[in-house]
Amino acid sequence: MTTIATGTDTLTRDALTVLQPGFTGTTAPDWLLRRLGEGLSSVGLFGRNIASPEQLAALTAQLRAEREDVLVAIDEEGGDVTRLEVRTGSSFPGNHALGAVDDVELTQAVARELGRRLAECGVNFNWAPSADVNSNPGNPVIGVRSFGASTDLVARHTAAYVTGLQSAGVAACTKHFPGHGDTAVDSHHAMPRIDVGAEVLQERELAPFRAAIAAGSKAVMSAHILVPALDPDLPATLSRRVLTDLLRGELGYEGLIVTDGMEMRAIADNYGIRRGSVLAIAAGADAICVGGGLADDETVTGLRDALVAAVRSGELPEERLADAADRVRALARWTAAAAGPPGTDGTDGDADPVVGLRAARRALRVTAAEGFTPLTDPPYVAALTPVANIAVGDETPWGVAAELCRLLPGTRTGSFAGEGAGRSALQEAGTRRVVAVVRDEHRHPWMAAALDTLLAARPDTVIVEMGVPQAPPRGALHIATHGAARVCGRAAAEIITGE
Repeated sequence: MTTIATGTDTLTRDALTVLQPGFTGTTAPDWLLRRLGEGLSSVGLFGRNIASPEQLAALTAQLRAEREDVLVAIDEEGGDVTRLEVRTGSSFPGNHALGAVDDVELTQAVARELGRRLAECGVNFNWAPSADVNSNPGNPVIGVRSFGASTDLVARHTAAYVTGLQSAGVAACTKHFPGHGDTAVDSHHAMPRIDVGAEVLQERELAPFRAAIAAGSKAVMSAHILVPALDPDLPATLSRRVLTDLLRGELGYEGLIVTDGMEMRAIADNYGIRRGSVLAIAAGADAICVGGGLADDETVTGLRDALVAAVRSGELPEERLADAADRVRALARWTAAAAGPPGTDGTDGDADPVVGLRAARRALRVTAAEGFTPLTDPPYVAALTPVANIAVGDETPWGVAAELCRLLPGTRTGSFAGEGAGRSALQEAGTRRVVAVVRDEHRHPWMAAALDTLLAARPDTVIVEMGVPQAPPRGALHIATHGAARVCGRAAAEIITGE
């Protein structure tokens, strides 16, 4: 492939415009600033790019000094998936907790406050919310990122979230079209497949996306999933039937279509990111998300050159690439206008810093055995820890130990997994009261066995379920938090100690 030497011609600028790359570090590297000057219109941020709100604001200002209308995107769902608070845990419960409360005004208020904080730091594009209906309780990647298993509930809260987020001047990106909830495979690792009929898809998967479109969602993210009822050959991200015929045509969507991360193995292992990116734009996508794992100039120039070469060979119509670039620029104009005057986020005076904690408290489902009394002595917190999925990551703390340490100084904790986890936890706990913290007990037989061991020896064990509460409540006290955000842990700790 011939390398494109110039970054000034229209075709090359359009090819750069449709890319949403990431980078490493907490300041913008020279190569990224140079590409912004050549036409790159979007940048994706991850936890590795964020040290503090002040640093993030300085970073986004650095990007805007090079390109005033740059789209600064982030994967900030709140709850388990947080980048703003990647090292502390989120101040906002995730979708599953909001769905458990089922108060659309609360969901809108949470999304607005999250959007206000993003805007305050100069972020104007959020790859959220998840509109997936978690119809498969064994789903390894969606789970508490979904509002729930009810289509109607997911639809109304998706719309409320979009409205709240965009009222703060931050573009919403509703995902993962046409719906990732009925999968048993994580598309970060392989290609999921949804084998249901078109009628089920229409009634279940697509309803929340219709609600998001009606609410004015500025972007929709495609899923790397194969849905034979829609296209037997190509995953949604690469399918013209899904992106152009269904999303644009049947659903009438006119906003930006963004791909999920092209370095995810569902695409990278089967098509390669360069070939996959060409196919995605040809299918109807407008922006290529890449950079969660690949974050360098070589990736960006390789994708740029692949798109240019595809146009020159006739594989990718130049009009399709130009249309995609125009849609990116249109969203950039909307975010610039929504931000208000320079130095403001358009939402001054509307801060609601504790709305996330209020929501987390309301989301709790508490089942107490007769005669249970709150803990007054420091317990032993046994975290039964599953392997984190890539979307969540393993760098964000979770659980109740930190909050119990604050409320009951001297609290001790340990992490356990696999066969023998229950016996190990009992040995470490000694005579202390045990608080067992789990995520998705129903998906992990070793976790259920560990709880069996703990409860057989210590019936007074307190159990905190921070995943999808599918397993029946048990223990002297059982708290379902519907998510593992920091505020969910705080709300649970308050119940445990009677605060």
